[in-house]
Amino acid sequence: MKEKLKLVLTDPRALLWLWMIIAVTGMTRFGHGRENNFLIFRYVYWHVVNRLPLYEHYPQEYFDMNHYGPTFSLVIAPFAIPPVWLGMLLWLVALTLGLYIAIRHSLFTRWQQVFIFWFCAHELLNAVQMQQFNIAIATIIVASYYLIRRERDFWAACLIMVGTFVKLYGIVGLAFFFFSQHKGRLVASCAFWAVVLFVAPMLISSPEYILGQYQDWYTSLVEKNADNMFSQGTNISLVGMVRKISGSSAYSDLWLMIPGLIAFLLPYLRISQYKHEAFRQTLLASVMMFLILFSTGSENSTYIIAIVGVAIWYTAAPWKRGWPDVVLMVYVFFFCTMAHSDLMPRFIREEWMRPYGLKALPVVLVWFRLCYEMCVRDYAAHSSVPQQS
Repeated sequence: MKEKLKLVLTDPRALLWLWMIIAVTGMTRFGHGRENNFLIFRYVYWHVVNRLPLYEHYPQEYFDMNHYGPTFSLVIAPFAIPPVWLGMLLWLVALTLGLYIAIRHSLFTRWQQVFIFWFCAHELLNAVQMQQFNIAIATIIVASYYLIRRERDFWAACLIMVGTFVKLYGIVGLAFFFFSQHKGRLVASCAFWAVVLFVAPMLISSPEYILGQYQDWYTSLVEKNADNMFSQGTNISLVGMVRKISGSSAYSDLWLMIPGLIAFLLPYLRISQYKHEAFRQTLLASVMMFLILFSTGSENSTYIIAIVGVAIWYTAAPWKRGWPDVVLMVYVFFFCTMAHSDLMPRFIREEWMRPYGLKALPVVLVWFRLCYEMCVRDYAAHSSVPQQS
């Protein structure tokens, strides 16, 4: 009986069903005014088609504002044309299935995949309930890493540029540049796809309109960055946590971002470690955490990116994890993935977690430990390239 249960819990097909169930649960928000994010996404397409401003308020259609690039109109098009309920269902399934496939067809071992699927399930639910494109960003980062490792640089560049032209986050895929066996091809492919994706939205609107929207997009991002400074809903990051705890607006985020960037880049100096798959996967994990910890736009639902990174970090090490790492993972699960859930006492959630952005703290501690390990540990021990099962 125990063996059968173990087989079920580790069966990729069962895990696919689990994630698809999570995707469909996002539909429980439909019809209760909580499908707002999908409505914002949906109207990006219709506003481009009708050549309406993308970065203005449309209170009769949705609340809040769009902050995605004009290219997103083509990404969301297949989900914007059907009725709202069907488009939203297909959107949630596509987002979840994309991340599942990226993990399943990666270079992760079977047990790594199982751990990632289970550990990230609740954070996936958080993102699904907000219909968030951040699930796709996680997919793009993992898949671009995989494609570069498989020497499919042309398609890796496509994903990197899609992520960049939609939400800028995708640009971090270039962090895997040094792992490419065809660096010139990767750069040329990025340039090719940048031109294609820049021009593509003009096919459903006009060149003049799209050029104007790119300018407005830049303005909206600058304004949003300023608004995020003390927002409880956003800037849930390392820079935001320090900002909110200090309560000061007198200093620049660069005082944190520059040391953070140095810590992120230091492992690149260990060129001798590049040949070890465990080292490369740990860098992938670092990219996914760094992106969230140093972005003022980080919010609760963006943590699907960081939590996938945490799970990769824990499972990629070629050495056996000790009890401090296990304790750290438990801390991440309860005080990050559960930070805004009903399992967290309301007083802690409302008086501490939200006001000070403390959801970021567990991931900060993991990332610090990761940076230390990448700078001093030898990833050669028992290291070999994992084979897909």
